[in-house]
Amino acid sequence: MFLNSDYSKRFCQGDCAVVAGLSGVELAQRVIWEKTFDKELPQPVFSLDRSPEYWLGFFMAFYQWYSDLTFAQITENITITEILHMYQKYHEMDVMHFVIDMEQMREEKASRRTARLQEYRKLSGLSQRELAARSEVPLRTIQQYEQRQKNINHARTDYVLRLSNVLCCRPEDLLEQNVDDESVEER
Repeated sequence: MFLNSDYSKRFCQGDCAVVAGLSGVELAQRVIWEKTFDKELPQPVFSLDRSPEYWLGFFMAFYQWYSDLTFAQITENITITEILHMYQKYHEMDVMHFVIDMEQMREEKASRRTARLQEYRKLSGLSQRELAARSEVPLRTIQQYEQRQKNINHARTDYVLRLSNVLCCRPEDLLEQNVDDESVEER
């Protein structure tokens, strides 16, 4: 529910009213109100205990800030349930251990995933040859992007713009989220 809320977007943008102005319980209530319009929620119970859900929220917020990804991008390859299962291993460790392992997990899962360009091309019902003809991007280049032999994140801007116009998506939708030139340790 949070991932699809306006509060998720505001949190990612660093809106201080959301990031620092609300407790976790208050944020959860506002998300529920936004999505269900149910104003009759029970009074919040504040606890000093650090539950697995509290840990999840804290570590996800840190990882979102550190990686500069949206929550939707983070959970694109790793589900909230998978992250919650990491609680036993990481809840007493420094948050950077979690960050390093999240980066590795995202890269591993992304490498097994279909390239975003290929996903959008198939959704549009186009063959590689048709996409090449309509976008005026060389067929071989499209094949290399889809096979990840070339990094689309380093593509010519005009190629990405032409491809996104033909596929009716935003240029950034075609970029691979897990391809980094620098490792987490170098930051």
